[in-house]
Amino acid sequence: MNRFLHLLGAFVMLLSATVSAQPQNTPTAPSDIKKQMQRVADWQLKHPKHEPYDWTNGAFYAGIMATYEATGKKKYLKAAKKMVEANDWQPGPRLRHADDHAIAQTYLDLYALENEPKYYQGFKDTIDKMMNTPVVANDIQVIDWWWCDALFMAPPALAKLAKATGDRKYLTYMDKLFRETYDLLYNQEEHLFARDLNYVIAEDGSGRREANGERIFWSRGNGWVMGGLVRVLEELPDNYPNRDFYLQTYREMADRIATLQQSDGFWRASLLDPDSYPGGEASGTGFYCYALAWGINHGVLDRGRYEPVVTRAWQALNGAVQPSGMLGWVQQIGADPRPTSVDSWEVYGTGAFLLAGNEMITLYNGGK
Repeated sequence: MNRFLHLLGAFVMLLSATVSAQPQNTPTAPSDIKKQMQRVADWQLKHPKHEPYDWTNGAFYAGIMATYEATGKKKYLKAAKKMVEANDWQPGPRLRHADDHAIAQTYLDLYALENEPKYYQGFKDTIDKMMNTPVVANDIQVIDWWWCDALFMAPPALAKLAKATGDRKYLTYMDKLFRETYDLLYNQEEHLFARDLNYVIAEDGSGRREANGERIFWSRGNGWVMGGLVRVLEELPDNYPNRDFYLQTYREMADRIATLQQSDGFWRASLLDPDSYPGGEASGTGFYCYALAWGINHGVLDRGRYEPVVTRAWQALNGAVQPSGMLGWVQQIGADPRPTSVDSWEVYGTGAFLLAGNEMITLYNGGK
């Protein structure tokens, strides 16, 4: 009986996810996408959840800036400025922690609009201090970015800082830390990132696996990486010596991720064990939609292959938007795959949706 109830519950979740991913009218006209973005952004602005400097808001306010770019509505620019002022133009309090650097992406986007160094000075001071005080324990250099989420949080901020200041030392520093994380967590066979060393399978085959025996590759974790990669590529000069490394990693991941999308347009919380998590997962899906649409728009990915993927993802994401404007089916804060529900939301899920919407406007307008 318990097994029957478990299977019945899984079937109901799968049915709910499938229904949620089939909206009657997915917005594709730029004007309609803008309206949908505003609905989702407005709901989230009315429902704050974390400290304004928190990493979750690093993703959310990246989405708010995308909404401002898409709509030109000054209220979104004002919301971003209000957040920066609440933070006194400073990143989070932890010197070396990438999560506390994510919010600086919005500071630097505001600098790009207003040319006011006060927007980035606090972050620059933090990074300068970090660079000048390397951490060594037992004669071993500590790896600062030891979890894959960090590759969304900090690298785009460093790339934006290099662009703002004209100083490539921040790109050199980014390259060093990014490559350490890549060497630690990137699986060359699957072209996916483990979340951290807890999810890396040892050479003898031992280690944590999903119920179906596959390696654990977390959807949002890899979504963080792909979102971070395109935000870095957006800032890197075309002639930057290490640009090809980021581009190759992005293309490898895009090729693999496209094969893991489910029929309803969502990616599941566990990329290689979708049956254990039958409900759709909107935060990973949002970042994939954003990152893949960016690649099409910039001529990095083949439109013929990838446009159907992002179209299905965009349909699924809009099916997860409730009448209130709340985006559901977002996995909660964590480090590994977990179930979702129609009512689960988080600000980073909203940020990913808004980033995706801005790219979908460009896509339906024929690219950049």
